[in-house]
Amino acid sequence: MGSSHLHAARTDTSPEPSASVLAARRRAMLLLSVLLVPLGVLTLIAMVLLWPTGDRGSLTVASPYATADGVSFDVGTVREVAQGDCPSSQPTVDAGGTAQTCTLAYTQPALGGEVIAVEVTPELARTNAVEPGDQIRYLNLANVLQGGAAPYVFVDFVRSVPIVGLAIGYAVVVIAVARWRGLRAIIGLVGALVILAQFVLPGLVEGRPPLLLGLVGSVVIMYGVLYFAHGVSARTSTALLGTVFGLGVTALLAAWATDAAHLTGVGDENAYTLVNASDGLSISSIILCGLIISGLGVLNDVTITQSSSVWELYELAPATSGRRLFTSAMRIGRDHIASTVYTIAFAYAGAALPVLILVSLYDRALLDTLTSGELAEEVVRTLVGSIGLVLAIPLTTLIAVLVVKTVGPGAPGGGHDDGRDDGATPEVPAGPRTLAPGQRLLAVGERRARRPAEGDA
Repeated sequence: MGSSHLHAARTDTSPEPSASVLAARRRAMLLLSVLLVPLGVLTLIAMVLLWPTGDRGSLTVASPYATADGVSFDVGTVREVAQGDCPSSQPTVDAGGTAQTCTLAYTQPALGGEVIAVEVTPELARTNAVEPGDQIRYLNLANVLQGGAAPYVFVDFVRSVPIVGLAIGYAVVVIAVARWRGLRAIIGLVGALVILAQFVLPGLVEGRPPLLLGLVGSVVIMYGVLYFAHGVSARTSTALLGTVFGLGVTALLAAWATDAAHLTGVGDENAYTLVNASDGLSISSIILCGLIISGLGVLNDVTITQSSSVWELYELAPATSGRRLFTSAMRIGRDHIASTVYTIAFAYAGAALPVLILVSLYDRALLDTLTSGELAEEVVRTLVGSIGLVLAIPLTTLIAVLVVKTVGPGAPGGGHDDGRDDGATPEVPAGPRTLAPGQRLLAVGERRARRPAEGDA
């Protein structure tokens, strides 16, 4: 099976829709609003009820960037990297011992002054990552230590310039290719991050129900992102219904899998930090909410594609029967399912690559490795997200077909009809003739259906 996507969308040179098509779109929006408006109101009410108070209670986390009096984090530019006597071994030298050798980054402080020797940690020194010209952040102990240890210790790189540059490049590329829709998508992404930061994360900290928190937050994000990026239309509303269904399936599966697979997160260092910060903070709840949110982007992709595909096929050949329209659109959906499943699996595999390398070095059976505490969360996330999006595709397609056949030409009250009442695709007379675009797509799909299936049964 191929993995090409057919994102059905009109180009700027496409002819203007006919009056009957525009009327069908308006009727479709009215029909979908009957479902989506109450759902949106209910979601907003739930969001208000679940909104965090801002009270963290007894939750306290020691910041690794907090410093004592006289200690500061400073920034400088590396001028030279060389091997030398470790400043931290000075007490050993004073006692008559031999100084240890370590990597020193001779750094020019950003606030001015003489070049200083910053001691690089052994783990980082082995990678030769620190080079002349790098901007680094270091711990300045010069005011509190007098020769007892290294007064300057490497902490981290300053990555502001490359990351900001990459973000600007990303925005420029998206806007240049997708134009105003790309700009709206980026603004929608910022809004989604605000909801995560102001609603979901504080809610988890305060112990709100993770299933409701993740589901409500995700639905609100999808309402905003879909309508803001793709516009208010019947296609977008159809995709939103399919997305909400996919989120519901994902949430239920995530709730079951988190408990059944005992996803406790105890193998993660950050989880240990959170567990020690508060007795009331549940790592399993955080994992459950994360399983729901992690598939939002891919789910949005497949549902908007299926909705657009159905509407394009219908508007190009409005006399097509609902069954044939569904079958043709699902051929697009199957290709999308195949490639999207790969996308999810590879995305999670890439993110967990260090863990994969580590567990691959263990002498364990493959099944034991995949079900171990280190990988179980990634495996469950992949499977739960994939099931949700796969089931969302046929439902979104079905919703779109039902809507277009209900409100389109030929439907009761649907406007002009061409005289056919059986919903069949018009017969093509014998002899040479140029088929309409929609008829060509449907004809290709029909020929593929009659062809012996080779793995697409």
